[in-house]
Amino acid sequence: MAKHQGNGGDSAQVTVLGLGAMGQALAGALLNAGHPTTVWNRSPNKGDDLVAKGAVRAATVADAVAASPLVIVCVLDYEASRSIFEAAGSALSGRVLVNLTSDTPERAREAAAWAAARGVDYIDGAIMVPTNVIGQPEALILYSGSPAAFEAHLPTLKVLGGSARFLGPDHGMAALYDMALLDVFFSSMAALMHAFALVGADGVPATTFVPFASEFFGFMPGMAEAAARAVDEGNHAGDFDNVRMEAEGIGHIIQASRARGIDTTGIAAVKSIFDRAIAKGHGADSISSIIEVLKRPAA
Repeated sequence: MAKHQGNGGDSAQVTVLGLGAMGQALAGALLNAGHPTTVWNRSPNKGDDLVAKGAVRAATVADAVAASPLVIVCVLDYEASRSIFEAAGSALSGRVLVNLTSDTPERAREAAAWAAARGVDYIDGAIMVPTNVIGQPEALILYSGSPAAFEAHLPTLKVLGGSARFLGPDHGMAALYDMALLDVFFSSMAALMHAFALVGADGVPATTFVPFASEFFGFMPGMAEAAARAVDEGNHAGDFDNVRMEAEGIGHIIQASRARGIDTTGIAAVKSIFDRAIAKGHGADSISSIIEVLKRPAA
């Protein structure tokens, strides 16, 4: 592997491969911070605004990679990123490759093994914010992989997002946290839309209801921390709630939804998880106990 030198100043050269909306935001943040930035995209017409701001457009992937010690890629998936890496050929050797493409932990580890076999220091990453937050102090980006490469390039990586979190040397960790956080996000947004439909059926605008939802969400961090302790300790004592009581409440939501002609697919799936937990003997346990059925596929 390359011997890393810290290069966090404005003169650090960076290459960005992939100029979709997120790739353009990443390259724009680097340019705004004064980094000489080389860009490449499979469709060469993208990135005109970046070039106008001072970016250098490379004719080939190999040329783009050769221009900088730090190479950042952000494309659709790992199949797309792998084809780009293959096209770069030996130009990647000795460079630090930061892959901000979203995919599974397994594919992140496969990409790391591929990179290691070619003398490339590999960092896998996950962007947890939309494009308009890139470059801001609060922008959360997760990283895992080569500790030495991460430390050497941290000042540059913090340009992309001030909240740069390193999750350790296992290259799959960033992708794992990404999947888990998006699990929370997508499930929560689907539940919120269902709630909007529920109140909306009785004439309550979503904008009228959402302040109550926001206030209710304020309780969630404390509840999440308590549930996490219960899961880690394996202690699901139902001192303040229990699965049977919660399942009854979910049943009321389903009943009210059906009365209003609202789809119950999502909430019915939640009810089935609670019912399985009750069938497994967790009826008197706390809501955290449903993890015991979630860890195993339904029979």
